[in-house]
Amino acid sequence: MSLVLYGHPFSSYTQKALVALYENGTRFEFRCIAPDEPENSAEWLRRWPLRKFPLLVDGGRQFAETSVIIEYFQLAHPGPMRLLPIDPMAALDVRFLDRFFDLHVMNMMQLAVDGALTGDPVKRKDGMAMAVEKLDRAYAWLEGHLAGRTWAAGAAFTLADCAAAPSLFYADWTHCIPESFPMLRAYRARLLARPSFARVVDEARQFRPLFPLGAPDRD
Repeated sequence: MSLVLYGHPFSSYTQKALVALYENGTRFEFRCIAPDEPENSAEWLRRWPLRKFPLLVDGGRQFAETSVIIEYFQLAHPGPMRLLPIDPMAALDVRFLDRFFDLHVMNMMQLAVDGALTGDPVKRKDGMAMAVEKLDRAYAWLEGHLAGRTWAAGAAFTLADCAAAPSLFYADWTHCIPESFPMLRAYRARLLARPSFARVVDEARQFRPLFPLGAPDRD
């Protein structure tokens, strides 16, 4: 098998790629980056010394950015689910939403996580405060955007939803989505019920003690 994905099941960006793979039933080999599998870590670092995952390897090619990885799946390993529309303008909308979830939800959640990982109470507090401010803005925008939509870009599940699933999963753990945002809360629930993401969540369940803010006893 030539298609290999390096990553970790609890990593939000690895989860984003896994959702796309599971949506299409794509055959691949998963190589976990973990202390008990040093050979995987060594090969991953040899290939990508910037120390970011996931990393996709397909024969002689490799890709290290998750959005690009998913677009590559569609080009080189297409399946029944088209995660990026054929129409260029519709595809542009999906790409914008993909970036929105990565930059304004996932990365803002990471501010709180990074602060907690330092072990410094001041940095933990500051990271959380900044994350809450940024996430509240993102939540408010999404609440309006999602009105009348089943999925992020409309009726079809797309690349944007692959990004949204882990983004909102961990963001809500970090700063709970308020009840005043029912559209967004319902959308997160639909993502959790989606078989591809439900599988991702179950596969990572054993790693929940690693969440530095304390994984909630839900989801």
